[in-house]
Amino acid sequence: MNQPILCIGELLIDFFSTHPDANLVDSEIFIKKAGGAPANVCAAIARLGGQAHFCGKVGNDSFGEFLQNTMEQLNIHTDLLLKDSTHSTTLAFVSIYGDGQRDFIFNRGADSFLSIDEVPLRIFHTMKFVHFGSATALLPGPLQQTYQSLLEVAKENQCFISFDPNFRADLWKGKELQFVELAKDFVGKCDFLKVSDEELLILTNEPNMSKAVTSLHTLGAKCIAVTLGKEGTLLSYDGNSSIIPSIPIQAVDTTGAGDAFVGASLFQLSQRKNFQSLSFMEWKEIVLFSNKVAAKVCEKMGAIEALPSLAEVQSI
Repeated sequence: MNQPILCIGELLIDFFSTHPDANLVDSEIFIKKAGGAPANVCAAIARLGGQAHFCGKVGNDSFGEFLQNTMEQLNIHTDLLLKDSTHSTTLAFVSIYGDGQRDFIFNRGADSFLSIDEVPLRIFHTMKFVHFGSATALLPGPLQQTYQSLLEVAKENQCFISFDPNFRADLWKGKELQFVELAKDFVGKCDFLKVSDEELLILTNEPNMSKAVTSLHTLGAKCIAVTLGKEGTLLSYDGNSSIIPSIPIQAVDTTGAGDAFVGASLFQLSQRKNFQSLSFMEWKEIVLFSNKVAAKVCEKMGAIEALPSLAEVQSI
């Protein structure tokens, strides 16, 4: 069994400064990488052997062509990848200081202009899983309304809904409360919620992790996974909770680890006929596997290039 998974949101170009411990003012050389949280989730699913579909918009330009080629080389279905002749592909420029802080410039383009009229809603009749995890989708623009509308369509078609808030402080400075209100609508309708410990605090304003998780269940989230870095993942489902350990690694780059975790979880769900009625023990098995995938990604540079195959994960 290999059921289809649809990921909706941004696909963009990340330009990473090659200059160590420098801001963007002083950076001169950059490495071009395919990026975007839902695209990374798609890549993780496809790398493990799942059936991944991407829905989003890029510019009708050289960067858009590069992104489409990258997705297709990963065996990701791109039938719903649209090209915009009016707006260019979204670009992000990033440099990292020695203390881990970032200098970040975001030039938003085509991804924000995906409209509901451009998405063939019949696709939701065949999709078993739909993932909403775009870092930019809740920002003002046509994509925000499209995202909210597609959430309702997925719910009406009884799709299994996955949500990752993907909060990015660089994008929401001064508008954090707006982000929380928009994200809570998705939290209330999702079957699987993945949040970091930082996002858990932002969404609930509750420092006690157990109480914070309970409040998100009260909103409607069914299964919740709180990623805790090297400490593992807090899993909460059906009145049970447990911290599932990660594996010891020498971390090189944590970029894309959360997306890899989500992709690995959705891949495993797509292989199970009874995915709507799993036991807590089955969820623990899923999270343990996903922790391994996320950890392996941290051992190499780059989100997509570092993704392990199914055989590599099973050999751990």
